[in-house]
Amino acid sequence: MTATPVHPLNDGRAVPAVGLGTWPLDDDAAERAVAGALGLGYRLIDTALNYRNETGTGRGIARSGVAREDVLVTTKVPGRHHGYEQTLASFEESRRNLGLDYVDLYLIHWPLPRVDLYVDTWKAMIQLRKDGLVRSIGVSNFTADQLDRLEQETGVVPAVNQIEMHPRFPQEELRAVHTAKGIVTESWSPLGRGHELLADPDLVAVAAAHGVSPGQAVLRWHTQLGAVPIPKSADPGRQRENLDLFGFELTADELVRISAGPRQRLGGDPETHEEF
Repeated sequence: MTATPVHPLNDGRAVPAVGLGTWPLDDDAAERAVAGALGLGYRLIDTALNYRNETGTGRGIARSGVAREDVLVTTKVPGRHHGYEQTLASFEESRRNLGLDYVDLYLIHWPLPRVDLYVDTWKAMIQLRKDGLVRSIGVSNFTADQLDRLEQETGVVPAVNQIEMHPRFPQEELRAVHTAKGIVTESWSPLGRGHELLADPDLVAVAAAHGVSPGQAVLRWHTQLGAVPIPKSADPGRQRENLDLFGFELTADELVRISAGPRQRLGGDPETHEEF
């Protein structure tokens, strides 16, 4: 298997080009999935306080035997903890759950513009980074305007924006904003949450041309667009397949062909979605 490349972050650190998602695994399943994935070579693990599996994720990291400094652990502050002091307390809860001294990447899970506390939350995250408790800070599900506001009010640009992205929702405009600001795009639901996309005849044909699965072709589409996909799998065979993306390359025409279908957002709209 070809080694996983990394993307530089705008804070001088780096993030692997593919990671393991853990939603909606429970603690026991997360422990097994994370330990197994790290054994296969994954080095980016994604969880969140709202996934209710941080404890299992932390146990999986410890069980894997992989050196802590070699694993990039991501977790997220939930909507109910927006606000400066609330975010600091939420981080301590996550850190205890994970059993870690520090977190590598801390994200705001959703912006919740009606609540309008995401700037205060961001200021607390900046402080956590200054205190050495967090290595990198970023956001999830933020729009271009919300990213601009964080930068204007604090002077700190997120290192990452984790967004819904898949061939039916390729996020061209937002990815262009990310590129201009030096923000790495991470993709949640990178496979589109279902079998309909993976059965698409054009995708199946592209995958067959390279001797890979449709899922591998989609994940390679993400990586060639510069995005970091975070597929969830608890199955060791599928985990291995999802990591084995760098031994083939899609052509420009194939990239277009994979995302030529109808557009469909599967998750919430960041302008209105509320998740506490």
